[in-house]
Amino acid sequence: MTILDALAAAIGRDYVLTGDATAKWQSDWLSHYSSSPMAVLRPASTEDVSRILKIANEHRVPVVPVAGNTGLAGAATTTGGLMLSLDRMNTIRDIRPAARIAVVEAGVVLDQLRDAVAERGLLFPLKIASGGSAMIGGALSTNAGGSNVLRYGSTRALCLGVEVVLPDGRVMDLMAELHKDNTGFDLRDLFIGAEGTLGVITAAVIKLQKMPTAYATAMIAMRSLPDALRLLRRLQDETGNAVEAFEYMDAAYMERYLEVTPDGTPPFDRPHDVNILVEVVASSEQEGQVGPDGSVPVQRKLESVLAEMFDDGAVLDATIAQSQTQRRALWSRREAAAAIAHGLKPFVDTDICLPLDAVAEFFDRIAPLVSALDHGVRTISVSHLGDGNVHYSLYPTSDDPELADKLTETTEDVVLSLGGSFSAEHGIGVSKLNSMKRRKDPVALDVMRKIKASLDPLGIMNPGKVIPRAENP
Repeated sequence: MTILDALAAAIGRDYVLTGDATAKWQSDWLSHYSSSPMAVLRPASTEDVSRILKIANEHRVPVVPVAGNTGLAGAATTTGGLMLSLDRMNTIRDIRPAARIAVVEAGVVLDQLRDAVAERGLLFPLKIASGGSAMIGGALSTNAGGSNVLRYGSTRALCLGVEVVLPDGRVMDLMAELHKDNTGFDLRDLFIGAEGTLGVITAAVIKLQKMPTAYATAMIAMRSLPDALRLLRRLQDETGNAVEAFEYMDAAYMERYLEVTPDGTPPFDRPHDVNILVEVVASSEQEGQVGPDGSVPVQRKLESVLAEMFDDGAVLDATIAQSQTQRRALWSRREAAAAIAHGLKPFVDTDICLPLDAVAEFFDRIAPLVSALDHGVRTISVSHLGDGNVHYSLYPTSDDPELADKLTETTEDVVLSLGGSFSAEHGIGVSKLNSMKRRKDPVALDVMRKIKASLDPLGIMNPGKVIPRAENP
């Protein structure tokens, strides 16, 4: 019996796809990375995944888990291996409003969960641009971030428990519904962010929040980034840390937005270097109560802080949403980031994180350095400024790989000198292997390799991703 025959017997021949039937999985959503899998497997249950991994382990064939295929680092790619799609494992098993948790399978799409819990007056707060196709399993595997990390944390912070199938097919039940479980190693966190290199996450217990009673949303032109961070601190102090999103877009971003959006409009009458999208939420009924003038207390608080900072020259202009339609219009500029950043080539992507008070210095220091490497280089910046995550995109004048690597390494030099990280929320995949090799602490890499070898001694789980090969294995 061939491995494909064994897999067909295990999960059904209709769910072992080969040849043209795998076309949907042969490219990522931005067409940056391609795959040529032996087969795409579509299990319907944890038991199916267990059977698949037992067979793959026996035949020593690589297995690459894939969820919504919306990753940006090339983690869900293979040549000749098996792609394990989680798209059929899409059941929301339970929503428990009293405990504010949801028990979900790994193939549940993020927006599907958001809509389902919203019907119960609850919020699943993970907000990323690909929420209409990204899945829980992928978000956990990359520890996805997004726009609401400032208030709610990244995906790891939203997860209480996971179910994982190990490379040998054993199922590990870590589906705790507890906020405290101090029973040895935190194995849950080991698999979150591992990008499928240690096993397959098949289900999770997800934390939910009460739906905000009101939103105050504004687009603001600021004099400088330090002024923007001063605004963030003021708003956090005034609202009891109720700022949900604090997003930065530079002038080049806004210029590119107008290029790619035929019906797009500029946020202000004239361009500004520092454009901030801020959203503050109200959690209580009182804060969400609409007053005689149609506003809510949280909006009036935002307006008051902006007025004071306008008087001292820090705020140059502002537009405050007066309706859900206007709120969505403000957000549409930020949510166009993928089309803006990835629509130009050649393209050097970075996903960095910095201490908040070092963000402005990063921009001051990096600009002359990349210009010296490539005088005509174009840059576009967008940032989850509230948590220090900056997407600094470079568009060099040639597609020379050596130039791209120099631009990347120069960016990393500045980031690390300021105490930052070269990877914030997109994962490592294959795109950041060189960065891992030259920047990650060697002892940490050694420990990662030993953990990988212990759990996956045959090296079948998503090989060649996240962990660079040792110089002298």
